[in-house]
Amino acid sequence: MRHAAPPCNFACAGDSQKRGRKQWPRRQCERGKTRMAKLAFLGLGVMGYPMAGHLAAAGHDVTVYNRTNAKAEKWVAEHGGAHAATPREAAMGADFVMACVGNDDDLRSVCLGDDGAFAGMDKGATFVDHTTVSAAVTAELYKAASDAGLQFVDAPVSGGQAGAENGQLSIMCGGDAAAYDAAEPVMNIYAKLCRRIGASGAGQMTKMCNQIAIAGLVQGLSEALHFAEKAGLDGRAVVEVISQGAAGSWQMANRYETMLNDAFEHGFAVDWMRKDLGICLKTADENGASLPVTALVDQFYKDVQKMGGGRWDTSSLFKRLREIG
Repeated sequence: MRHAAPPCNFACAGDSQKRGRKQWPRRQCERGKTRMAKLAFLGLGVMGYPMAGHLAAAGHDVTVYNRTNAKAEKWVAEHGGAHAATPREAAMGADFVMACVGNDDDLRSVCLGDDGAFAGMDKGATFVDHTTVSAAVTAELYKAASDAGLQFVDAPVSGGQAGAENGQLSIMCGGDAAAYDAAEPVMNIYAKLCRRIGASGAGQMTKMCNQIAIAGLVQGLSEALHFAEKAGLDGRAVVEVISQGAAGSWQMANRYETMLNDAFEHGFAVDWMRKDLGICLKTADENGASLPVTALVDQFYKDVQKMGGGRWDTSSLFKRLREIG
């Protein structure tokens, strides 16, 4: 199902401009007038679906691809634009191709091969990967893109489903400066903060730092709430006080209530967190970093999986403590 491209002479009045950021790229139409950029978005999961929606709402010409076609059809019915049968078809003629899929193999499958996005992209176009993947696959795809005359930016995100829905993601990027500068105005549409950290792979390395920090924070918060319960304290009152001091964190502000309510059917899944922590631990083995707390928390998440909580939010570490006493 395809819809007509946006009309010419779009006013540059999206949220990014309101925040004083650089304007997004424009293209020339047949009449020599301007319209918004032509984009492709690959992967319409809990993150990609709203991220692609923000791009369409900003007026861009968006074609989406999803492994399950019904999800792509639903997105088009809601946001307009078009959907394609393959990543290659979605990427044809696009200025930027954004991807947010599951893991290394998923990313390879949408990038490479006869039906992959790289085969459909014009030389000089930019691929932006929002998936959390290994530094190894990032290096592989950066080289493949460069060999094909394409630009590649690794740009994993943090902020969860709520951040994607509200356009408030933190985006940490690696890649050539020129590629980042070209893609930044587009990413800013769904970003709270978008920053280039360094050369290709730096974005993924930064995301590993993010997950390492979160693992320790969630375990610490879980232990604090567990201790409060065992001490006969009102957990909510405890959080009200300690959240205003040095112990305060995003995890505390956004997860303590659901943790105390034993509600975990939301947020970032334990299965995905273990995938990410596995990448962190493997990379630490390679670069010599010592991650004892991360390794321990990874095993705690393994316990949660054994409890049947693979799809529970990462804050379910608290449920594990309740279960073991």
